[in-house]
Amino acid sequence: RVRINGETARSADAMLEWLRVLWITPAMDALFTGPAGDRRRFLDRLVLAIDPAHGRRALDYEKAMRARNRLLSEDSHDAAWFDAIETQMAETGVAIAAARAEMVRLIAAMNERLPAGGPFPKASIALEGTIDAEMDHRPAVDIEETFRALLRDQRPRDRAAGRTLEGPHRSDLVVRHVPKDMPAARCSTGEQKALLVGLVLAHARLTGELSGTAPILLLDEISAHFDPDRRAALFAILEELNCQSFMTGTEASLFAALEGRAQFLSVSGGTVAAAH
Repeated sequence: RVRINGETARSADAMLEWLRVLWITPAMDALFTGPAGDRRRFLDRLVLAIDPAHGRRALDYEKAMRARNRLLSEDSHDAAWFDAIETQMAETGVAIAAARAEMVRLIAAMNERLPAGGPFPKASIALEGTIDAEMDHRPAVDIEETFRALLRDQRPRDRAAGRTLEGPHRSDLVVRHVPKDMPAARCSTGEQKALLVGLVLAHARLTGELSGTAPILLLDEISAHFDPDRRAALFAILEELNCQSFMTGTEASLFAALEGRAQFLSVSGGTVAAAH
C-alpha cells in the first residue's frame, strides 16, 4: 500500500513527486544475458527516476500499440483508423526513444567523471533499434514522420505476424565492460554483478545531482557475491552518496563492517525486530 500524507495513492508512480527509488534484486543477475525486454524495463526505470513523465509516455504508447494490434488481428483495413493510431505511436514512440537516448548520454557523462580503476567497473551503454539509430542524427519531427511511414508500409507484414514488429518496444540495451572492452553478456557472473551495481551507483549519483535528492536504494542480497574489499567499497560509496539504503542478506557477517554505522533488523516469522 502506498499512502502519501495519509491518503492512499492511485499508483506507486505518485511517489515520484516526493522521492526516487532504485533497486537491485537477485532476479536481475541475468539482466545482461536474458531477454531484451528485461533490459528495456531496467533502462526505463532509470529514465523514470529522472523524468517522471516517461511513465505516462510509455503507457500511452502501449495503449496505442494494443489498439493497432487489435485492428491487425481483426484483419481491419480501415486506413483512417490506422493512420490516427500510428500518428500517436510515432509521437509517443519517438519521445520514449529520445528520453532513453538522453539517459544513455547522461550515464556516459557521469562515467567520464568517475575515476578509472574503481571497485565497480565502468559500463558503456548504447541502444539498438529502428528509431534509436536515428536519434543523434536527425530532428525528432523527421524521425516521427519516418516511423509513421514505416508503420503504414509494414501493415501487411504486421498483419501476418499479428503484432507490431518495429518500434521502441523492440529496442535493446547494449552494455559493455569498459576496462575489458567486452560485451557484458560474455563476462563472468561476478563481473556482470559488479557492472550492474556500478551502473546503479552511477545513476544514483546522477539522480542526486539532477533532482537535488539522493534516491532510496533497495539492495537485495547485495553482498553475497562480493569479497570483503568490494563490500567495504560498496558501503563507503553508499555513505558518500548520503542516501537511504536498505540492504538484505541471510548472513549477518556480510554486513559486519557496518556495525555502528547502520541499523540492523531481523525478519523472522513475518515480523521485523531490532537485531541483537
